[in-house]
Amino acid sequence: MVENDAQRRILLVHAHPDDETIGTGATMARYVAEGARVTLVTCTRGEQGEILVPELEHLAPEREDGLGEHRIKELEAAMAELGVTDFRFLGGAGRYRDSGMAWDEHGRRAVAPDDVRPDSFWMADLREAADHLVEVIREVRPQVVVTYDENGGYGHPDHIQAHRVTTYAFVLAGVASYRPDLGAPWSPAKMYWTAMPRSVIQHAIERMKEHPDNPFRGVESADEMGFVVDDADITAAVDGRAWLAQKAAAMRAHPTQIDVSGPFFALSDKVGHEMWGTEHYRLVCGTAGPADPATGYEPDLFAGLGI
Repeated sequence: MVENDAQRRILLVHAHPDDETIGTGATMARYVAEGARVTLVTCTRGEQGEILVPELEHLAPEREDGLGEHRIKELEAAMAELGVTDFRFLGGAGRYRDSGMAWDEHGRRAVAPDDVRPDSFWMADLREAADHLVEVIREVRPQVVVTYDENGGYGHPDHIQAHRVTTYAFVLAGVASYRPDLGAPWSPAKMYWTAMPRSVIQHAIERMKEHPDNPFRGVESADEMGFVVDDADITAAVDGRAWLAQKAAAMRAHPTQIDVSGPFFALSDKVGHEMWGTEHYRLVCGTAGPADPATGYEPDLFAGLGI
């Protein structure tokens, strides 16, 4: 049971270990440092993830199927780097299995594979899964909830399912007559979706054109990336550049999934700081707070809440 002694409380819902660090690691580290209660719910253990460490290939699902247990340890190490102490799995570790993914015919959008297992998160009963999150929301009582958009960012079925479960639970948690056994009702004030602005990706594409390890080689427009969001749809930008070292350390704690030495995460100079130190969001429920005149975005996900 979490003591709700922190005035500001934020709940983030992610699909697999490592997703939280890549998309929201700087935000999490910043709010921990500022004294907010940061709660992370991860929906699967990431059993189907690609293994980037050769000596751990025996953990693959087609061999020992031990990657999920290993990724729990990676998540623990990453949270230690970010300072997050309240992290848990939806329904308990192993309740929902990583669904895996495939790529569409264009190779730009993730889709569900043909052989999705019945115990996968993609196949989960929506209300059952949402009830697990309702219980967490009522326990933690966050003012702010963060998850993915309706496309799961880039189409991964587990990201889409995390979006569905979070959206359902966000509403149900505040209904007094719904499942009173799951705790007293609580309605968060705001919900955000994670987002990557088109301008940020386009800037990186332009800056990296002459780089020998250009991760965008052959790409001319950010629209080709498949996960960008119109700048006009962005409502908040959390400046976490002061915590970029913690985010990088947390990414290094996920070695089976992230090659921090690779060009995509080692973008040079200002590009890397811009892409990974400032994290962007779309407000989809609640009222926006005052915007930063310099950016036009809310600088704080708690903006306007008076806390």
